[in-house]
Amino acid sequence: MQNQGQNNEKRNWLFVLLAGLFITNAITAELISSKIISIPVHWGIWHYNFITIVGVLPWPVVFLLTDTLNEFYGKQAVRRLSWITTVLIAYCFLIVVLAIQIPAVADIGVSDAAFKAVFGQTPWIMLGSITAFLISQLLDVSLFHWIKLKTGNSYIWLRSTGSTVLSQAIDTLVVLYLGFVLPGVMNWSMFWKVAPTNYFLKLGIAVLLTPLIYILHAALRKFLKTSSD
Repeated sequence: MQNQGQNNEKRNWLFVLLAGLFITNAITAELISSKIISIPVHWGIWHYNFITIVGVLPWPVVFLLTDTLNEFYGKQAVRRLSWITTVLIAYCFLIVVLAIQIPAVADIGVSDAAFKAVFGQTPWIMLGSITAFLISQLLDVSLFHWIKLKTGNSYIWLRSTGSTVLSQAIDTLVVLYLGFVLPGVMNWSMFWKVAPTNYFLKLGIAVLLTPLIYILHAALRKFLKTSSD
């Protein structure tokens, strides 16, 4: 009975840690998503500049944590966490908007113009970020468990990558359309340059993370002293 209680406590503390990391990375990704960056790639004489959103940088951690939480705590827990994170992202945006309205002290620290240039995302970008995050997360959870239902506890790589293929396509299209195309910040020509790069970059990262997912799963099973299935 004591061992059971200790294991439950471990599971609870682990969930708090993973959920905290999940929320932190998701909010960070949304806050910095208004910045468009160029990634130069050179292969012999071939070179190309991939245009994408800098917000893709924290997403590898979000991928990893989504699949890990799915595996160890179930889809209901991840769905609730996704809703909570969505509310917290909206709350974070609200605080940023209020902070922009408060005048800065002249000649000390960051000016109003500089602060707004960095954090003054348009309402459309905020709406696109929140909507894309929630839809992609709920879709990812459903696909993950549908694949697991079909394949059992085997093929971790398949349910991890498979759920990402569609969910991140939706995420990319929604955030770019609502946040950039609809308000006129980005034309369709630029949209079709950014969207494929953004999507395949996320997908490529998800594939590269597959070995890490197996390592993390093994480490957590050992920590929680559960069977390896």
